Amino acid sequence: MQKDNPNLKSYLNLHIIVFIWGFTAILGELITVKEEAVVWYRMGLAGLFMLLYVLITKKPWRLPFKSFTHLIGVGLLIALHWIFFFKAINVSNVSITLAVFSTGAFFASILEPLFFNRKMLWYEVFFGLIIIGGLLMIMQVETQYILGMAYALFSVFLGVLFTLFNGKLIQKYDPSVITLYEFLAGAAFVTVFLLFDRKFTPEFFDVSARDWGLLIVLASLCTAYAFTASVNVMKKLSPYTVMLTTNMEPVYGIILAYFILGDKEQMSPGFYIGALIILATVLLNGVLKNYKKPKEIIKKESI
Repeated sequence: MQKDNPNLKSYLNLHIIVFIWGFTAILGELITVKEEAVVWYRMGLAGLFMLLYVLITKKPWRLPFKSFTHLIGVGLLIALHWIFFFKAINVSNVSITLAVFSTGAFFASILEPLFFNRKMLWYEVFFGLIIIGGLLMIMQVETQYILGMAYALFSVFLGVLFTLFNGKLIQKYDPSVITLYEFLAGAAFVTVFLLFDRKFTPEFFDVSARDWGLLIVLASLCTAYAFTASVNVMKKLSPYTVMLTTNMEPVYGIILAYFILGDKEQMSPGFYIGALIILATVLLNGVLKNYKKPKEIIKKESI
């Protein structure tokens, strides 16, 4: 299977997906229900949307038991990833949370070679370290948001893990089927957690019409569509490239947050310097991917 060859359509689709993910953080700020409830509604509704799509398109959905268990595990990772993502937004803000998500490139540069049995590329690690440097600059000037940064850091680590697992699963199964099982599994895990924590109270289901509208947009466009499309694009692009391009999410999200949420998202100059360092690193990686084409990556088509 060929990966990381120049493919304008795949890169364009990926950037559209990342832009949608940037809007996801805005929705997380606007929705008034708690983060566990947001994830429960999000994964449950998205799972129903995917079930309808799979049934209408008559895609084969039966899987071997081993693959089924793998998808359940990934669904748990996704649920935890989103819970800590919305926690980070609630205790800090959209800009801080999305900026921390840039560390995903560093985690991917270390973990992807282990998952796909290839040599570690020095410049991937180097770019990841530069991004860490940009993050440290942000942390020094925005110390009041340390807890939110910690939540976001754990969330992005889980995000890298499920992206890598999906990088292998996509070689065998249809993206919509993968997404269906992962969303339903994640919704089931969150349901069990909420039952044990006795969170299913009348107030839990007291959702305003405004929040219902935002949740439906979150579950359909920002989750069911964007997540399935992101898994599908991994047929052409490596998990590392997907994760590094995902670092454009802070740029899109911060710009959207500024115009939609206003003064609440205005940050110090040091924050924007760190964000610019991250953006420059993402762009430089794209240049190297297109012109250098290291043999280690080209060989991944045999994975």
